[in-house]
Amino acid sequence: MKYAWYGGVFLAVVPLQATVLDSLSLGGVRPDLCLVVTVLVAFTLGPWEGLLMGLGLGFIQDLFSAGPLGLNFATKAACGLLAGVASRYVASVTLTTAAVAVLNFSLLSGTVFLLAGRAGDSFTDVWYGIWSVLMPLAFLDAVVAVGVFGAVDWWGRFIQRRGRVSFPV
Repeated sequence: MKYAWYGGVFLAVVPLQATVLDSLSLGGVRPDLCLVVTVLVAFTLGPWEGLLMGLGLGFIQDLFSAGPLGLNFATKAACGLLAGVASRYVASVTLTTAAVAVLNFSLLSGTVFLLAGRAGDSFTDVWYGIWSVLMPLAFLDAVVAVGVFGAVDWWGRFIQRRGRVSFPV
């Protein structure tokens, strides 16, 4: 059942990001739903689940993007694994810790993409890219993570009150 859930997430998240979240652009910056889902899964279920989610979503995102092949695959997998390891040092996963984790891993992933795309640029150009694109992107990803985490948490509590199992683990 868990793998069916993963398959549904893989098939739903990338098209949702490409269609619905494209209209949520703020100043030309769009949230990275694949990264948000990867970090939230890793933060709540552990490093191996985060790694699998990152590998799957990164691979599918690489198939549909025009960027360098394998960069989404590598960054999402690394963020999933690292977020899962970091979650072991958190007493409990709350809305705040999830948002801070997504903010930090969005900055990490964005920095990798920025450095890969602007390898020959000067330090000031990279610094300007960090402050003009990456910081707003990281905060937007954190806001989306708050919404996703809150909705999933509410849904899980709703299902548990009705006497059903919430999520396959």
